[in-house]
Amino acid sequence: MGTTQLESVPEPKYWHLRTVLSEALDSEFSVGEILPNERDLAARFGVARATLRQALEQLELEGRLQRRRGVGTTVAPPRVGVAVGTGQHAWPGTDDDAWEPADCDLAAPPASVADALGTGREEPVHTVRRSRVSQGRPVAAELLYVPPAAVPGLTAIDAPSCPARARAVLRELQHGTLERRESAVELGSAGADDAKEFDRLPGAPVLVVTTRYLAEGRTAALSVATYRADTCRLTFGDSGDVEIHDGPQTRAS
Repeated sequence: MGTTQLESVPEPKYWHLRTVLSEALDSEFSVGEILPNERDLAARFGVARATLRQALEQLELEGRLQRRRGVGTTVAPPRVGVAVGTGQHAWPGTDDDAWEPADCDLAAPPASVADALGTGREEPVHTVRRSRVSQGRPVAAELLYVPPAAVPGLTAIDAPSCPARARAVLRELQHGTLERRESAVELGSAGADDAKEFDRLPGAPVLVVTTRYLAEGRTAALSVATYRADTCRLTFGDSGDVEIHDGPQTRAS
């Protein structure tokens, strides 16, 4: 590869470098290819390594690059589309729900969740853990908080915390009449647990979708779903459910 020097530009140098790198990714690299090390890239573009890191972090945030443990920085495949529908009458755990239950326990939730549920901060709630896989790779993890009052018919379960217990909570939740659901999306950073689940480094960008399920004028369940920002592209429409489209998608810019 030849040497490309950056000219003086009015925009921040890292942002201009991000544009140059993005063009290089399109013309010189293929999906999954490992980028040269930071020293070589910094020398090629005539920038400090700190500037290079800023540009690489921006491209990772945009889903163009992935940092992989023990591998390095690779060119990311196009994001899979995740349609966040506006349907109002679908409880989690229905037959066409793509989430897979992984575990469930009964414990006091974080204070912010207790406040959103309207429960006491020390009051235990059912915490259902679910995961989502697309094209053989994990793309999302969910914590679904369900207060006991929302599943009054749930009997004592002899099995320890496991997928069976999670499915039992979901089945009982569906006996209620769902009035509506409300969702919000925000950008976040992967904590240690999410980073391990997604095979990414802590601090990697994630998209957090919080969904409140309302029944009988109260919050019957609260979902906090974390999606890999480098893999998922959220779309909004009237599909009614969250679906992951596995076909080729236009890369978000």
